[in-house]
Amino acid sequence: MIFSSYKFLFGFLPIVYVIFLVLNKSKMEVIAKYWLVMASFYFYAQGSLSFFPYFAGSVGFNFLIGYLIGKQNGENSGTIKKILLTMGLAENIILLGYFKYTNFLITNYNFLTKAQIPLKTIMLPIGISFFTFQLIAYLIDSYRGLTKDYSFLNYLLFITFFPQLIVGPIVHHSDVVPQFEDKEQSIFNIENLILGICMFSLGCSKKILLADPLTAFAQPYFKDPSGGFWLGWLSALAYTISYYFDLSGYGDMAIGLGLLFNIKLPQNFNSPYKARDFQEYWRRWHITLSNFLSKYIFRSIFKKGDGSRKYYFAIMVTFLVSGIWHGAGWSFIIWGLVNGVFVCISSYMNRKNVRLPDALAWFLTFVGVVGTRIIFVSGSISNLMKVSKELLKPAEITFAINGLWSFFMDNYYNMLLLIIGMGIVFFAKNSNELMKDFKPKLKYAFAAGVLLGLSIIQMGEVTKFLYFQF
Repeated sequence: MIFSSYKFLFGFLPIVYVIFLVLNKSKMEVIAKYWLVMASFYFYAQGSLSFFPYFAGSVGFNFLIGYLIGKQNGENSGTIKKILLTMGLAENIILLGYFKYTNFLITNYNFLTKAQIPLKTIMLPIGISFFTFQLIAYLIDSYRGLTKDYSFLNYLLFITFFPQLIVGPIVHHSDVVPQFEDKEQSIFNIENLILGICMFSLGCSKKILLADPLTAFAQPYFKDPSGGFWLGWLSALAYTISYYFDLSGYGDMAIGLGLLFNIKLPQNFNSPYKARDFQEYWRRWHITLSNFLSKYIFRSIFKKGDGSRKYYFAIMVTFLVSGIWHGAGWSFIIWGLVNGVFVCISSYMNRKNVRLPDALAWFLTFVGVVGTRIIFVSGSISNLMKVSKELLKPAEITFAINGLWSFFMDNYYNMLLLIIGMGIVFFAKNSNELMKDFKPKLKYAFAAGVLLGLSIIQMGEVTKFLYFQF
């Protein structure tokens, strides 16, 4: 079940929301929270029923480990806490590793040893990469003494809250648990309701009206890279833009849904394609993932006062982890390392006060973004080589101009969508800016109604979010 579907929009959401309101209105706030937890478990089970027992067991196990870590204060507490933390981290990493990387490891082992170990039939559980990071952060902060004694109910809400359960944002416990503990959370807030509907409508339109058709256009090329110079580069641009609208659209919908329940989820995107270097780009793109990697990977390696070599090493390790997290394949590892190199170059230039003209800096950054997206969506090293060869064929570059008009006539709709999408990402206000100082007005209600109406009309064919596969 996904947000941009009739089943969710006209079935699951209204039932969950109305019962939640009725329970809170009846002064049964605790039961309302349990209702939200049960609804979130049901929401997850609809998308990954076979994995649900593992998910529920992992959630309970991590709470127990965090609870036991917090209770250690005796003579050997330091050693016991380390053992408990190791147990908790091992459970999360093994679970993620088995479902996500087993076949990748078997494939590479077979290649190196000429063995014939058969691949396993493993379905990747939805959301495992996202909630695993949330659980890891919770355990590490428990070990560091940065968590307080959360109730089991509020902990469950933190992990399972359905708006952010499947594709993020990666929520830190300190972001949402205090909100679940706040008594104001149970009070109906008309302004949050209106803003939530507006944000959901905006995100839904991003996903259905822009991301889905651009993705549908670009995917065939990267599965079978052929069709000429213009098709290749248009597909690369389309995928670059569609990924932004797909992910940020989901983020907007998640934020909007959270507001219905008076929960403010963190923003995940801040006009990343306006960045003038890769260091800035990664401060704007998938912000909650970047924050997690910075806090728990980068800061674990680089400490204040360490030298520049340690600094750049920490960047490369962080982006290596990012690449591995994104997918089980060498193309993802290469993608992570290339991003790391670009961030190192940006950081070096910023440290040395080397500043390119804004237009040139933006252009080079965006070219790099498109290049890394090509690596990301190619899926394998062999396919990446095919794509690169097609995009850079000398003969194609030489004679491409001759077929430009006929290509335009064959693809004018997709090119128009791409132009609209690029106009939005480069020149329009982003969701953060639209939310700032929001006041309910008739024009916002009208705009939300139009966007949601257009999205519902196009909702016939349900398409998954691109990050469901991660």
